[in-house]
Amino acid sequence: MAFRSGRHFLQIPGPSNVPDRILRAIDAPTMDHRGPEFADLGHACLDGIKRIFKTENPVIIYPASGTGAWEAALVNCLNPGDQVLMFETGMFATLWNELAVRVGIKPEFIEGDWRGGADAARIEARLREDTAHEIKAVCVVHNETSTGATSNIANVRAAIDAAGHPALLLVDTISSLASIDYRHDEWGVDVTISGSQKGLMLPPGLSFNAVSDKALAAHENSTLARSYWDWSQMIANNKTGYFPYTPATNLLYGLKEALAMLFEEGLENVFARHDRHAEATRRAVQAWGLEILCANPDEYSSVLTAVMVPDGHDADQVRGVILDNFDMSLGTGLGKVKGKIFRIGHLGDFNDLTLMGTLSGIEMGLGLAGVPHQKGGVQQAMNYLAGD
Repeated sequence: MAFRSGRHFLQIPGPSNVPDRILRAIDAPTMDHRGPEFADLGHACLDGIKRIFKTENPVIIYPASGTGAWEAALVNCLNPGDQVLMFETGMFATLWNELAVRVGIKPEFIEGDWRGGADAARIEARLREDTAHEIKAVCVVHNETSTGATSNIANVRAAIDAAGHPALLLVDTISSLASIDYRHDEWGVDVTISGSQKGLMLPPGLSFNAVSDKALAAHENSTLARSYWDWSQMIANNKTGYFPYTPATNLLYGLKEALAMLFEEGLENVFARHDRHAEATRRAVQAWGLEILCANPDEYSSVLTAVMVPDGHDADQVRGVILDNFDMSLGTGLGKVKGKIFRIGHLGDFNDLTLMGTLSGIEMGLGLAGVPHQKGGVQQAMNYLAGD
């Protein structure tokens, strides 16, 4: 590859760019994870992450990807052959569904069109039919990274309650945590799943389970095989700031710094910043005359925007042109929408000028790729950001 000056624009919807402050924090000598100093680090991370999930209950930190946290959530509170209800919001809901089958659970997948979030009314209707309460959990992806659609978790909780159903509520926030508003306790979520490489601005490698009292009670009677993922050992050791096995020490250094950054900005300000950049991005897309994959404006994601290319054009070819000419990576379409969309990430360590560089590269790339569009999307975004 020829030399390229300047920085690479990593504008996929995660892993997101890692700020210099976090890189410097990670770049420190690894300490003894059984020594006295480690407990201070452990407590700082374990206590701080609760504020991000907005919970008073335990949050378990695994050295793993988000896929590991999916598995941990299922195997710690369910039993072999249990039925769970899942909603097809996109590729990541589909992958979670497939994982459930592999660990010995029987998921029922409510079909979706990949253009919106989970439909609380359809979930409620199905739970009302389940008079024997055979469904043990409802599993929903909060922000579907493959489509740019967000599910209303408070509405899903209300649907479960309206049906009078005792099912647990499990929610994937891998791409939404620390980017858009999320309230584990207030919304009555039983297990919240997340990862380090999106809104938390860390490299991949840490994942999380936030757990309710109801989930912990279910854990006591769960018989699915687990060892590495076991909540009991983790919670017992975490009380002293330690872990039952070797933790990802240097990523915990980074997590401590990421938490400090988020609290310095203030979570509400973080959410408002993401909302603002998402709206500017959508205004650019609409000015180009292109269609946003998410069909319901109430469900637009503030983490990413998935953009549909016109029929007869290949979104991956557009991405390739942009990468070759402007050294910028955009997210590919996954599963059913492969080749039909590209995804613009606007999350994490991100500001107005980063967004303007991103949108400028896309607008120029659309022209070079021969995609029919109207010019002026960048100007529309700029006008919005400048308050014009």
